[in-house]
Amino acid sequence: MKPTLLSLLFFISPVLLMVPPFLHADEVKVAVAANFLSTLQVLAPVFEQQSGHRLRVSAGSTGKLYAQLRHGAPYDVFLAADNKHPALLEKEGWVMPGRRVTYAVGRLAVWSGRSMPPQEGPQIFQQSGIRHIAIANPATAPYGRAAYQALNTMGLWHTLKPRMVQGDDVGQVFQFVASANAQLGFVALAQILNPKNTFSRDYWLVPEGLYDPIEQDMALLKKAQNNSAAHAFVAFMQTARARALIQQAGYKVK
Repeated sequence: MKPTLLSLLFFISPVLLMVPPFLHADEVKVAVAANFLSTLQVLAPVFEQQSGHRLRVSAGSTGKLYAQLRHGAPYDVFLAADNKHPALLEKEGWVMPGRRVTYAVGRLAVWSGRSMPPQEGPQIFQQSGIRHIAIANPATAPYGRAAYQALNTMGLWHTLKPRMVQGDDVGQVFQFVASANAQLGFVALAQILNPKNTFSRDYWLVPEGLYDPIEQDMALLKKAQNNSAAHAFVAFMQTARARALIQQAGYKVK
């Protein structure tokens, strides 16, 4: 006996119900500056739930990620810790025209990692027991450059330089302080406020007038021009929900 159209539909319909709702789910590869990694880890599940796309993240210093991108690293979106490197990529033809935007403005803080008497201003460096001060590489990490500018403006760079230990990025600086290999470190405020930070949250928020604004730009790379997930992620990062989460993490938004 031949199956009728009605019987075929009865057989097929349960199968159709099993098809996932996002038929065009795709993956977006994001290169993110180390300072923004913890915030991106908060944003990622919100984006993935809303869009159905998957986020694949690689973190590092902005300078090193920039070099990787210029050598063909397979990233779709670049979340830098400054606006200089995305602008260079755009000028060099790696970024889709008009697809570069400031997604956050960073805030620099000096972190102790352990409870210390409250201190305000440069005297924080004069406390007893401060043997090492961690800083990200000013040549490749924007927060390291901001720390150098702040210390130089305060007239402390040459005085404190013998006690400095240098990390590749603020992620490594955070680890130096967390492991007590440094008693103080220049990090992003967002790293200290991260709910996963189980260490002390004692810090000195460095006055913004001591360093150039840390405007962090996002760029959509040309290789991702046909990647729907990449376009969706860039759009998501500019939504009210994403901006609110970025502010809660300790950044400013423009």
